[in-house]
Amino acid sequence: MAAELVRGQNHPLPQTRLEIRISAGNPIVAGATLGDERGTVHGAEWVAHPASPQLAGIEVPKQAAAAHRLAIDLDAMPEHIHRVTVLLALPTGVGGPARFGAMAAPFVAVTGLDGTEIARYTVTDLDTESAVAALELYRRQGAWKVRAVGQGYAGGLAAMLHDQGLEQGTDLAARIEEAVARGMARSVAQPRPAPRVTAGCARPPRAAAPTRPAKPPTPPQQSQDTPPAGGPIDYQHPGRRTAAPPTPPPAVPPAAPGQPAQPVAGDASGWTMDERLYNQVWGMFEDLARTTAAYRSAVDFAESRMEQELDRVLSDPRTRVGPAADSARAEARDKYTDLVEQAREALERDLRQLTAEAEVVEPALPPAYARWDSPVWQAYQVPMEIPMAVRLGDLHLPERPDLRIPMLVRLPLERGLWIDAGRSGAYDEGAVDSGELRRLAADAAVAIAARLLAVYPAGEFSVHVIDPAGSAAGSFAPLVESGALAEPPAAGAQGVSSVLAALTQRVDLVQMAVRSGATDALPPDLDTAEQLLIVHDFPHGFDDRAVTQLRYLADEGPSVGVHLMMVADREDARAYGPVLDPLWRSLLRLTPVAEDHLADPWVGHAWTYEPSLVPSGSRVLGQVLGEVGRAARARQSYGS
Repeated sequence: MAAELVRGQNHPLPQTRLEIRISAGNPIVAGATLGDERGTVHGAEWVAHPASPQLAGIEVPKQAAAAHRLAIDLDAMPEHIHRVTVLLALPTGVGGPARFGAMAAPFVAVTGLDGTEIARYTVTDLDTESAVAALELYRRQGAWKVRAVGQGYAGGLAAMLHDQGLEQGTDLAARIEEAVARGMARSVAQPRPAPRVTAGCARPPRAAAPTRPAKPPTPPQQSQDTPPAGGPIDYQHPGRRTAAPPTPPPAVPPAAPGQPAQPVAGDASGWTMDERLYNQVWGMFEDLARTTAAYRSAVDFAESRMEQELDRVLSDPRTRVGPAADSARAEARDKYTDLVEQAREALERDLRQLTAEAEVVEPALPPAYARWDSPVWQAYQVPMEIPMAVRLGDLHLPERPDLRIPMLVRLPLERGLWIDAGRSGAYDEGAVDSGELRRLAADAAVAIAARLLAVYPAGEFSVHVIDPAGSAAGSFAPLVESGALAEPPAAGAQGVSSVLAALTQRVDLVQMAVRSGATDALPPDLDTAEQLLIVHDFPHGFDDRAVTQLRYLADEGPSVGVHLMMVADREDARAYGPVLDPLWRSLLRLTPVAEDHLADPWVGHAWTYEPSLVPSGSRVLGQVLGEVGRAARARQSYGS
């Protein structure tokens, strides 16, 4: 897990051959200075810059760009070098911003040669500065460490070089700016790469960085009989940058002539591997939707054509019977078979390529995106930052049931969830009785809640449970025993009322504080973490007031970090009639067993959803929740 540094914080470097990856919203100049024990730079030959990009143990880019990679070999540094300072500067005379305060904060990451991040730092709080010392790699007691510096200079490169002891800093800064200007004058825009075609899928090349912010994928919706209430939902992550990604995705291995390119995990645009994998999964989802639509359309066309030709045969008395009629019918059926076989061959080519891609992508997914049986959970540690999305299950189509696409939903959640404990659709086949179905629904809710707890940093996500009759005590036991719950599950009418009143008050307080711009006036004991309320066995234990509060939380809660998960059978709440219809329609319906009730946003296929459940007999849930509980207790102990 990469360390997220703040200004002044340091972190040990476990290896000496490194890359420094830099990204910004506009072209910047990247370089490095070498210093002695005091950090003093003794001459121009101690500075790696675009006009002199190589020194012993270090290589920097030759041009200004929005994304850079610096190569560093600390073992190759001379003995008298004790500090390596990574510097960033804005080029002059190129029409870009003249100060860092007018652009997105630069992002710097220290990685191994395999791309694994060791430490990262976002250089914030810059205003009039046009140059900044971002990071410092320094030698301490025979080992190397990295420190986040973030020291800005309004006087630009010259001021920064002078501050590091270089007397000829002004002359060197002028040479650097001249070299950058020459390099930018020579540079030309790279040609757009040819589209990467996956055996008939017309998907744009995911290796190409977007030239403008890409519209985030639209999540699957429940079928038309339960449309979501309200207007369209913005699934754009509020903390994500939307400029061009800082680093290109992994290089695609060359394919044999006539063969599709070999799939690579992270073959999509994005700022981080997390974001690239997220975009790649959605690209696979769209590919499968569209190639299946093309196949179904081709089959429909073949059937329509055969019916038309047979109609012509039957409408002509001369060809209605006899050898001519038999020959015409056989010819029509042969044409139909040929068209369907061609369509099936194209579909199989696409499915083979997508299957190969899925086999590469699935093992590379981080915990937030991975199945519960993935090895990444065995090495789980509480994260330091919130991921882009979370996996709620898998989706597949009948043409290839074994090709499953992870169902990723952006964080923070914009809609509540309804885990259906009632019988409908596939449930009517009788494979699962009602009691087992309710248990599976509770288990599915616990698995999702555990995943949400696991992917948030310690103290930034809390779960509350309402189980009025205590009928799901077995399912909720892992949450209770690990200490991951904020408090024990609420039981009885009084427990229901207490939890709903507390969360309703929290929503009211935060809304008033936000609207009045007085968030600093919130009570010091108010838990500002994201909250998830799991309501089991609804409407048992609910009166009219509690139902009203529940609807209020569903409508107003997500905007201030309170989310709802209902585990219920809609038939049990029929007595409330239309009062609850807006509530049901505002929630994303999930099922504890496989059912084809979700529709994609491109062609509207009915996708079969399968929940992401913990394998039977696995201890992974207890292990993960144990880590979450220990982190929560440690945070509370530290805070007290």
